[in-house]
Amino acid sequence: MIQKLAEPLTLPCGAVLSNRLCKSAMTEGLADEFNRATERHVKLYRRWSHSGCGLLLSGNIQVDRWHLERPGNVAIDGRNGGEAQLAAYARAGTEAGNHLWAQISHGGRQTPYVVNPQPMAPSSVAIDMADLPGFKTGQPREMTEAEILDVIERFANAARVVREAGFTGVQIHSAHGYLLSQFLNPLVNRRTDAWGGSLENRARLLLEVVRRVRGAVGADFPLSIKLNSSDFQRGGFTNAESAQVVQWLNDIGLDLLELSGGSWEQPSLIGMTFHADQGVDAPRESTIRREAYFIDYAARIRQIARMPTMVTGGFRSAAAMNAALEAGEMDVVGLARPLVAEPETARALLAGASHVARPEAVLDPMHGQSWYYVQLLNLGDGLDVDADLAGPDASARLLENEARAAAALQSR
Repeated sequence: MIQKLAEPLTLPCGAVLSNRLCKSAMTEGLADEFNRATERHVKLYRRWSHSGCGLLLSGNIQVDRWHLERPGNVAIDGRNGGEAQLAAYARAGTEAGNHLWAQISHGGRQTPYVVNPQPMAPSSVAIDMADLPGFKTGQPREMTEAEILDVIERFANAARVVREAGFTGVQIHSAHGYLLSQFLNPLVNRRTDAWGGSLENRARLLLEVVRRVRGAVGADFPLSIKLNSSDFQRGGFTNAESAQVVQWLNDIGLDLLELSGGSWEQPSLIGMTFHADQGVDAPRESTIRREAYFIDYAARIRQIARMPTMVTGGFRSAAAMNAALEAGEMDVVGLARPLVAEPETARALLAGASHVARPEAVLDPMHGQSWYYVQLLNLGDGLDVDADLAGPDASARLLENEARAAAALQSR
């Protein structure tokens, strides 16, 4: 009997995913000094195209060069060009016949200090976390309404550009504490105008962006959103609020809803917590025992969503993936770090492998992210994964890389 992972999925727009495995978005840091795609993206995504995944999601492509998530992001902001490079990226990433969707995003207050010392945000609320090496941020300033409206147009423009470049879909990033997620979070969004206060007002920017993007790409182009199932902070965006936002999104015409959680302040997305108080959505013991981080929260939202859903974070065994799919808790499995540690992971799972690579099990959590970031640099250079790379060495190499990329941005 065919395993659920191998079954195709027809999306509401009519596009078909060949199986239920998705390489979810990971920041690559491979752009040039003008935030354009490079040959390193071509090498990396060509390899992932042949990984066996029915769907690949790009790392967050920014809609504003002054609001990056890190210096090496690709950006589309109307002034840096790069259309030919994006087209090469898209060709390589779809070489094996799979889908490649561009994830578009805006860093908001999570923009590093080296990129912008005073980034825009819903309100002037600084990030509540210690300054980790490479993650220092500045005091944000509250956006004007004109700037909010400009952001909406930037998302629509970026969506048009990626469709013209040859990407086969687009995902709007409204999770993990980036700008659209910041507007949803009452701890960050303290506005008293039409863009803040009630959940309806806090969700207004996201809903307007989705409408404008759908209008820009047309009804036949796959459109996805990445949304937090919860921020996992007391006073933050909750699972109940996430469910209400999904009800509003039901009427807009989404093709895939990816559910995740957390932010830089509370990195639940990588299985870590910086703040012990996780608010009303603190995981119960039954959730903690489950392999995937957000599956219980996502399963509740799946009962409301009228579009297919995807869950990313924590999946490591084929049994858990197939069980969640068979139970109807989701429709697509998102994998991230396993496809760095072993880029052919999806092909192995579809061929009957029971588990994926788990190098994070032996890595110090403080160096784990750096290890994966550096492996992405290796893969972009056409090299294999350096399985023997020590965590402290990875962190040192990453800091050197980020410093070079930040220095190159000064040519702006």
